[in-house]
Amino acid sequence: MAAIVHAVEFGTVAGKVGIPIWVMAIGALGISFGLFLFGPKLIAVVGNQITKLNPMRAYCVALSAAITVIFASWLGLPVSSTHIAVGAVFGVGFYREWESERRAKSLALSNKGKSKTISERKKKRRKLVRRSHFATIIAAWVITVPAAAVISAIIFLILKTVIN
Repeated sequence: MAAIVHAVEFGTVAGKVGIPIWVMAIGALGISFGLFLFGPKLIAVVGNQITKLNPMRAYCVALSAAITVIFASWLGLPVSSTHIAVGAVFGVGFYREWESERRAKSLALSNKGKSKTISERKKKRRKLVRRSHFATIIAAWVITVPAAAVISAIIFLILKTVIN
């Protein structure tokens, strides 16, 4: 938005522009309004429905997300901290599944002949990441960038037609 304001005010495009306070205020209000509307559902899905988080898992999610955002910023990459945090939640959940499966195999080897193997039905119940949320979020990640590009192109064409 700061780039748009600069282009409108000065009629040029610049590599770096100052961000007016009112632009930051609008951004803060927009983020706050979005959080107010969708925050509780987002927090419920990310915190409880993708995979169960305890304090240690949540700390790992927060730390890995922070490191990723800092590293990407250092490289100059535009990233979404929300996407990174959700990816970290999936990472914790998939690690839990892998570790659970590894432990079960280790236990089965140590108890060889003493107990029967784990049934396929029990293995399916051990999935610690809800696959339906995984597919939905991956689809959203893949769709949002091209959708935003198409919508912005349409808005640009409309504004260009109206202004000229």
